[in-house]
Amino acid sequence: MPRRQGAADVGNGQAEHMQGEQPSEEISVAEEDASRDDLVASAATVGIICVGAALFEAALIPGMVIGVAAMLAPKALPRVSGAIEPAFRGAVRGVYKIGQKARHAVAEAQEQVRDIVAEENAEEKAPAGA
Repeated sequence: MPRRQGAADVGNGQAEHMQGEQPSEEISVAEEDASRDDLVASAATVGIICVGAALFEAALIPGMVIGVAAMLAPKALPRVSGAIEPAFRGAVRGVYKIGQKARHAVAEAQEQVRDIVAEENAEEKAPAGA
């Protein structure tokens, strides 16, 4: 079958007319929604299993919590790191500014102590009658 210009083969021998490419935003939103759905479904399944196991043996709960954390970590860490990064940057900037202010305060204190010591030395060297 001859192909038309602007058509794509869909794998079954028929050509499908291409209207243009879908924007990558629509694809990423769909992938993100699917990822959320998978995460929610996994969490719900694990939650049901945990409740069932807790009914039979409460000692299994810590092991199940560790297992759930290990299962969810690869999916959740990228999201968590994206949320934590701005807070981490702000904390680092704040600590840096506090450090700069502390250095300035220490330098001021050292200067004042040196001035006082210099005044005392000058008074000791001056004659008592002057």
